[in-house]
Amino acid sequence: MADALRSLRLAAGLSGERLAVRCNMSQTKISRIETGRALPTVLDVERILAALDVPREVADELLRLARRANVDYASWRAYARVGLHQKQTELRALERSSRVMRHFLPAVPTGLLHVREYAERTLSRTVAGDPARDVRRAVDARMERQAVLDDPSRSFTFLLTEQAVTWRRAPADVMAAQCSHMAAVARKQNVEIAIVPRAAEVPAIPMNIFVVYDERLVTVELFSGEVVLRDPRDVAHHLDLFAVFLDHALTGSEARSYLLATADEFLRGEQ
Repeated sequence: MADALRSLRLAAGLSGERLAVRCNMSQTKISRIETGRALPTVLDVERILAALDVPREVADELLRLARRANVDYASWRAYARVGLHQKQTELRALERSSRVMRHFLPAVPTGLLHVREYAERTLSRTVAGDPARDVRRAVDARMERQAVLDDPSRSFTFLLTEQAVTWRRAPADVMAAQCSHMAAVARKQNVEIAIVPRAAEVPAIPMNIFVVYDERLVTVELFSGEVVLRDPRDVAHHLDLFAVFLDHALTGSEARSYLLATADEFLRGEQ
């Protein structure tokens, strides 16, 4: 794609500086895109192609390349081969490079909210086809990641469905501890935990776990792996979805009270 964009610019008789002016980009950005040192967004490619007045069939092919380049997929098998703790290290770096993080959690609380016993359950093998993994090392790495919640320069919104809170992924005492822990974390000034109750009438379907990092990328979890989206339109779409669900959620003291009441229910059920 980089070679093609450079060839099209040269064929149009434009310098990098003139193309940059037409696209309202810096000449440095144009150079980095053409040399493959920077990944252009789909919007960047659209602006360059429009400035070069590229024929429709050529533009369509390059836009397809741009969309593929802006979507990454990694399977959990691939992560397991190098060690799931490496995935935790990758997430830690991503969190350290972001300021605003929004987690949509329709099925399970995220690792940043886990107590150790719950983390052990979620990181253990589920079905026979799951690859072997070093659970203890992955859990240790997950627990270390949670230190980022104490950084007041970063803000976190964890938006869960009621099912994510109550799904019995562990024994009742562990579920109770998990709920109580989330209620405690929700008291941090830079953390908001919101819960969409089952009774809420929501004009959207909670299909996938996703996390939006600032406004630059989205990670989407699947059964088999994880997809990373960088197209600004994909990011904006997920931000809009997040806002819809958040509008129907319990927040603040209501969410904390719900979590503590649910913890009590788990303990009473165990007795």
